[in-house]
Amino acid sequence: MHLADLQFIDILEYIGTFAFAISGIRMASAKRFDWFGAYVVGLATAIGGGTIRDLLLGIKPFWMEGPSYMVWTAVALVFALIFRQHLRRMNYTLFIFDAIGLSFFTVVGMQKALLFGQPFWISITMGVMTGCAGGVMRDVLINEVPLIFKKEIYATAAILGGLTLRLCSWLGVHVVVSEIAAALIILIVRIVAMQKQIDLPILKQEDEEAGL
Repeated sequence: MHLADLQFIDILEYIGTFAFAISGIRMASAKRFDWFGAYVVGLATAIGGGTIRDLLLGIKPFWMEGPSYMVWTAVALVFALIFRQHLRRMNYTLFIFDAIGLSFFTVVGMQKALLFGQPFWISITMGVMTGCAGGVMRDVLINEVPLIFKKEIYATAAILGGLTLRLCSWLGVHVVVSEIAAALIILIVRIVAMQKQIDLPILKQEDEEAGL
């Protein structure tokens, strides 16, 4: 992977950090957390998935390389405080920021796994983990059922993005174009699934299926 491609991955990671931090801070705000609590939830959302990914890859967690991710989370907190009235009026604010974070972090996680010599099926797993695990931590911290375990199209969107990246790589598409295409697929699938209310089937108990 060329230097320019690595720099583009860094850009995606910073944007994803900001987006996920905003989603965590907004959910913490809805639960009436204080500023510090909101920051912690935002930070856990932003770095949680990548931390698990790096530990599984046997490398130092990415956020320990410098303070930039903590700074970006602080910027997200300040942004949420300054524009809280505008964000509150936007019905899909949380959803949009979460979808952006999911799409960018999935791509970042996949490419990092590939960079460390992992086969593609593992890279997809790492991508999904990078994109989803932070949201699981966020939901656990605010005492909610993690979104990934509900019927919404969430991890499925990340998997489709991973398959898109694989297809583009197989077709010889430039890596940056492949990354953008994969991120867009994830974002579009999440938005369309939400707007059209497309969900995965719920696993029902036998008494529910019998109408009891």
